[in-house]
Amino acid sequence: MPDAIVARPGAWRWVAAAMFVCGWGGNQFTPLLLMYRRLGGYSALSVDAFLGTYVVGLVPGLLLAGPVSDRRGRRPVLVFGTVVSALASLVLCFGTGGAWTIYLGRLLTGVAVGIAMAVGSSWVKELSGNPSDGGAGAEGASTRGAGAESAGNRGAGPEGAGSGGAGGGGVGDGLAARRAALCQTAGFALGAGVAGALAQWGPWPMVTPYAVHILITVAVPVLLLRVPETRAPEPAPGRGLLRSLVDDLRVPAPARRRFRLVVLPMAPWVFGAAGLAYAVMPHLVAARVGHWELAYATGLTVLTLGTGAAVQPVVRRLHRAAGAGQGRACVVAMAAMLLGAALCAGNAVLRSPLLAVAAAITLGAAYGIAVVSGLMEIQSMAGENDLAGLTGIYYMLAYSGFLLPTVLSALSRLLSYPVMLSAVALAALGCLALTAYGTRPDRASA
Repeated sequence: MPDAIVARPGAWRWVAAAMFVCGWGGNQFTPLLLMYRRLGGYSALSVDAFLGTYVVGLVPGLLLAGPVSDRRGRRPVLVFGTVVSALASLVLCFGTGGAWTIYLGRLLTGVAVGIAMAVGSSWVKELSGNPSDGGAGAEGASTRGAGAESAGNRGAGPEGAGSGGAGGGGVGDGLAARRAALCQTAGFALGAGVAGALAQWGPWPMVTPYAVHILITVAVPVLLLRVPETRAPEPAPGRGLLRSLVDDLRVPAPARRRFRLVVLPMAPWVFGAAGLAYAVMPHLVAARVGHWELAYATGLTVLTLGTGAAVQPVVRRLHRAAGAGQGRACVVAMAAMLLGAALCAGNAVLRSPLLAVAAAITLGAAYGIAVVSGLMEIQSMAGENDLAGLTGIYYMLAYSGFLLPTVLSALSRLLSYPVMLSAVALAALGCLALTAYGTRPDRASA
């Protein structure tokens, strides 16, 4: 195993910048959906397909980039992902030329965001272990986790699986998870806000938002070259690279029960909540906001993600609560999800723009707590050679919830939105019960 590289203080900030610009590129398209229908003449089905193409690109980005970076190094993979993010916006600038240009741009965007989430989150964690940088101060935290003993015990009990024990997600009581979640959330929010404002009031609405993203991204790959590499290339003796990648995607055996009971039922609601807030709600109240529908949809997007960023410090207090562990944060997140889903179900009947705002705030809070607590769970389960791979698995599960608006749209010919959103609320209730059961002390230690 190669010797660890001690990170310079603040080195994680350039990685955060890469996650920020990739998140910006990923979510800048969301408030433009109405614009493509109105100015581009695309059908609702085509617009939903644009969203689906993004998720298709995410899957290889999330599942392959993390394990490859575990074996071949963080820097080259994240530099590649950031370049792809800028290239995707360049392709989307030519979206007026036809739907296939948009499909390609969205596919590349998904690949870039997947790389940034899986690799960036892991690299930020490793760089945040530097004591002079506000990390935990544990030597093992700056060396890709702890030593062999800690790596073997991670996820084995309440300290390993539930509270981010030594060498797991406990760097600075979840400091790394909060940093990663905050920078990606900020990118999602500002990308949507700026793109929506430019599309509503700026010139060349189908080009300018993407040009702005290219300008803020172009220098980031060069800046990443200054960041210390924390995963020197390693050979995989006795097995091929593909077998090594598959192994990196496996949840360690001691943590599998907690993964099934806590992470699995909560993760899809991370972006499921976002989809309800800024994809479903604007559609339901569009008739009430008139020609301001694009600005309103942009506002809901920024409000949801801004609330998500604002509440993330709450996870630290929940994590430190006596006898609670980070499991309490997961339960609080799912309780907020349930309340937000119930508000959406009620608004499917009332069609109130103000109630949609309340739902967006509630779902934004649920998103913010869930994304950080889920990352903390994964970082405490991962061994030293599979951190990025398991992070990719987590985000793939989280992004599956982003398909919820598309599923509801497809079913709307058969069922009404009040019925469908009531079913969504019931599903949230079931996942809340499962998460609460999985985070009980006797379950955590089972």
